[in-house]
Amino acid sequence: MAATGPLRVSRSVVIPEGELRWKFSHASGPGGQGVNTADTRVELRLDVGRCAGLGPVQRARALERLGPRLVDGVLTVRASSQRSQLQNREAARDRMASILAAAIAPPPPKRRPTRPTKAAKERRLADKRKCAATKRLRRPDED
Repeated sequence: MAATGPLRVSRSVVIPEGELRWKFSHASGPGGQGVNTADTRVELRLDVGRCAGLGPVQRARALERLGPRLVDGVLTVRASSQRSQLQNREAARDRMASILAAAIAPPPPKRRPTRPTKAAKERRLADKRKCAATKRLRRPDED
């Protein structure tokens, strides 16, 4: 995946590059002498409430499911595990795409309650009788 260009969330959902806001800063951790000079930590922001790449149903679903994670309707993803800014940009884009894909996915179909078949009930009762008989045989004789 490229670190620039539109963000592909799913086959039908593409977020335009203009809606993604990038911020770069010094990352903590490994990096040697260059850690204090290179802006390798990446912050990627997307205003979910105003995103043109999402339809109204998808936007509402995303706002509902991402509610606790959003700050003023903005989803923020940080990446600083790599030493390279480019790799961190790709990691942030991947994470943003997977979070959005999970948030806008349609809900699973409702479960239709079913009843056990007559044969299944018979098998269950037969197994119960067999277990009871086995336990009865294990009892000491009552003479």
